[in-house]
Amino acid sequence: MTDQLTLVIGGNGKTGRRVVQRLTAADRPVRIGSRSGGVPFDWENPATWEPALENVDAAYVSYYPDLAAPGAPAVIGAFAETALKSGTRRLVLLSGRGEEEAQASEQALAESGADWTVLRCSWFNQNFSEDYLREFVVAGHLYLPAGDVGEPFLDADDIADAAAAVLTQDGHLGEVYELTGPRLLTFADTAAAISAATGRTVGYTRIPVEDFTASLAADDVPGDVVELLSYLFTSVLDGRNEYVCDGVQRVLGRPARDFADYARDTAATGVWNGGRP
Repeated sequence: MTDQLTLVIGGNGKTGRRVVQRLTAADRPVRIGSRSGGVPFDWENPATWEPALENVDAAYVSYYPDLAAPGAPAVIGAFAETALKSGTRRLVLLSGRGEEEAQASEQALAESGADWTVLRCSWFNQNFSEDYLREFVVAGHLYLPAGDVGEPFLDADDIADAAAAVLTQDGHLGEVYELTGPRLLTFADTAAAISAATGRTVGYTRIPVEDFTASLAADDVPGDVVELLSYLFTSVLDGRNEYVCDGVQRVLGRPARDFADYARDTAATGVWNGGRP
């Protein structure tokens, strides 16, 4: 039904705003779930959940800062309970691969009684252009605590296309889709791909995780975010996710977007030349 209201939590974020764009283009009404939204939504203030869920039929659930954060499963379970009491049965959870807390959150959602779907995603391409890695690219060198482990980097546009599909189409209830890009790349490989796309050298150097977290702290990155990034670059990026899945193909009936195509199109915007994202 095109008149069904969808709540997009994190509707101003990397994936959320893209989901909003796709639903809006399909003439489906959307409510953006954010602290600054018309009906505010704040994960840290459960009192905001029920008003944001009023008259909502489905919700795209993106948890901040990440489902790997301690306590996330309890929050997701509580949110699902509130959603069901509010009449919102359809919940689509943005999750992460290889994260125990994320999988516990998935379980909490599955046990809630909601009509659920999980999009379990690998590292986003857009971290290099819309997040903390952009400054490294602009400066011409990536200094990260990642070795030769391959990661199937995933495009946020593929995530949004998949989310819009499972929110609006039948046949996806109770499914866990592992969304990945089409091939494995190391972070050194991504630097090389960005170099080829931009026509300038973007180097890569592996550094100790202690140096990485110290540099983040020096830049006033919040402590919980520093801990999360340390966890993702060490525990999660240990080879456990070093394989490609067919989730994008299963949901959308087409291959996932390649990192080289993302790098080429992003380079053309000038964002890696120091311009605004």
